[in-house]
Amino acid sequence: MASARLDPLTGRWAIVAPGRAQRPDTAGPSQAVPDDAPAPVVGDCPFCPGNEHLTPPEIARTGPGAPGTPGWRTRVFPNRYPIVTDPATGSDARADVLRTERPARGAHEVVVLSPDHLGSLGRLAPAQVTEAVTVLRDRAQAHASAGRTYTQVLVNQGAEGGASLAHPHAQVIAVDLEPPAVRDELRRITTPEGCLVCREISRHGDDGALVVAAGTEADLWCPWASGTAYEMLLAPRRHRARFEDAADELPAMAELLHEGLARLDRVAAGAPYNLAVHTRPAAVADDYHWHVHVWPRLQREAGFERGSGLLVNVVDPARAAAELRRSPPPG
Repeated sequence: MASARLDPLTGRWAIVAPGRAQRPDTAGPSQAVPDDAPAPVVGDCPFCPGNEHLTPPEIARTGPGAPGTPGWRTRVFPNRYPIVTDPATGSDARADVLRTERPARGAHEVVVLSPDHLGSLGRLAPAQVTEAVTVLRDRAQAHASAGRTYTQVLVNQGAEGGASLAHPHAQVIAVDLEPPAVRDELRRITTPEGCLVCREISRHGDDGALVVAAGTEADLWCPWASGTAYEMLLAPRRHRARFEDAADELPAMAELLHEGLARLDRVAAGAPYNLAVHTRPAAVADDYHWHVHVWPRLQREAGFERGSGLLVNVVDPARAAAELRRSPPPG
């Protein structure tokens, strides 16, 4: 059903997956949720405890209980409406100047971050975030071991961020393509003066205007050329190419991720966002530095942005970082 198609004009691959249109939509508009809000009536939310029978069979979990029963803290299962499938169905591979296509093979999983229907990453306890990030790393490792070219770990928070179900969750999508966004970073990240990410982190010691939070093992900052308001970049201080190999730095990364998202929620209550982990693809020898992008969705993309390929950011990154630093830290 899904196929990967190459645009000869831009050189970018697109995955055509019509089945995704059938997924349910319960997210609704993003809005602030008070810290003391009562637990919602979840009804038949498939991601809530007690409704495990509403999802595909479980792949993995943390917490007690048998597969498919309550008791879990995080839970992994196949996406019912996958972007990619294995084995893929649909058109056979073909290639000519105007039509290059091949089956979009891979795996698409849902990782429910916690049993809490309101438990976004910025609202969970730090230990819960560390556990969830560790599960995401483990799933990326599993797909790398299975021979997949690239595993995209992502979170779509809120309807404006692309979430179709309100219960906070992450997605793990393993594909047999190298993502253009990561390929573009691979071309630029290594300079004669060293890794761009390492150089940026080193610069924070002299000029911390863009820093949101920092520790001994990781930094979180608003990129100088942020394309969206309150955009954040999170990276380990240790130069490591692949998220799949993350070890000692993982708790620190999870802690700063939790802090940054909690501060964002204070500055822009209920802010929708997209989160994506960038890692070096398998079988690529080029140097890289794995990192996490957070793109808040507080602005609408209009004709200029789409037509020109240029982003318009209405909040200066230094001001955004200052506002995030001043916001109350997670309690």
